[in-house]
Amino acid sequence: MIGQLTGKILEKNPPELLLEVSGIGYEILCPMSAFYAINDDALTLHTHFHVKEDAHTLYGFISKDEKTLFRELIRVNGIGPKVALAILSHLDIITLMSAVANEDDVLLAKTPGIGKKTAQKLIVELKDRLAKLSLTNANNQAITFNNGNPNTDKASSALQALGFKVKEAEKMLSAITDNSLTTEELIRQALQNK
Repeated sequence: MIGQLTGKILEKNPPELLLEVSGIGYEILCPMSAFYAINDDALTLHTHFHVKEDAHTLYGFISKDEKTLFRELIRVNGIGPKVALAILSHLDIITLMSAVANEDDVLLAKTPGIGKKTAQKLIVELKDRLAKLSLTNANNQAITFNNGNPNTDKASSALQALGFKVKEAEKMLSAITDNSLTTEELIRQALQNK
């Protein structure tokens, strides 16, 4: 497997880069974040080598976290490498993880090639898997996937039943930091925070 390449950029034709490594030119498909991070001619990419019957394709990423998320995305049934690349081009790591955590299918569906049903499938299949990932950003700070209080969804539904809009209910509940509260306690505190 080819896990990482460092070389000189010969051509840029988004989403493809031609990277020369020791006299060999590698065609690598990259998310747009890779193009934004390019500041000179030398570049190091973490790569994923994808093999199909009719093609062998290299995908390159600026960070290991992007590569890890790419691999999680292509594990989802119906999501191929090109769609996963489009998702990572459209959403950064933190935005993608928070969209999955907050079940924001509207944001995910704004990605080209992703419809509402596919976005919902992504959320269902990725929510537990992303919670178990340990990622680090460029500053070596841990990125945590906050599942929060498991009773928050029930409290949000109850607040909506009382006449609050979804965004209002989420805003009221987001101010509560104690993850050990019961559904009733969450509702009570949310109403006090209004």
